[in-house]
Amino acid sequence: MELTRSLIETKAAEYREQEPLYSVEQEQIETLPTALERGAYGRRDCAWIVRWYYRRTLGVAPDDERRTAEAHFERNEFETVRDVVDDVLEQLAEGSDDVAAAVGRLTALEGVGVEVASAFCFFLDPDRYVVVGEREWTVLREAGELDAPYPEPEPSIDAYETYLERCRDVCDRYECDIWTLYRALWRCWKEQFGEA
Repeated sequence: MELTRSLIETKAAEYREQEPLYSVEQEQIETLPTALERGAYGRRDCAWIVRWYYRRTLGVAPDDERRTAEAHFERNEFETVRDVVDDVLEQLAEGSDDVAAAVGRLTALEGVGVEVASAFCFFLDPDRYVVVGEREWTVLREAGELDAPYPEPEPSIDAYETYLERCRDVCDRYECDIWTLYRALWRCWKEQFGEA
């Protein structure tokens, strides 16, 4: 598989037309970063990010894994969640691109591993961060952008940094934003490995 600008644009458009969560995701991409930045968010907004990470596969993620992660996240005191989110936002506002620090801070929360932390980063700053999952990783690997298979049980912070760097490189090369690339990778996976 070769990624091209045309392929990315076509697959991102397919995502918009065919993926049932697109309208909700688009709304969250447009509103959640500002709400988080202004502190105008509640527990449910943060829990939504955790739920979205697992539920975006529409039942493919094992129910017990999803429920366990969601339950563990709910055990965090909301003030702790707010402190962590505020710390990461402050770091981002200062222009820091210390991915390890941002992801590391988020993984201090119960129920948040690197994958879910990447989802938080995605909704905190969708212009600079993208969520990582086996589907997106696999497509990048098939396109020759990543060498290793998807790390099990999940990527390390270093592996996420490599993935993010490759995504940013692809975005620069084909003049697209990260949200567009994410949608294209998702649809490419469905076409090549899942049900389109």
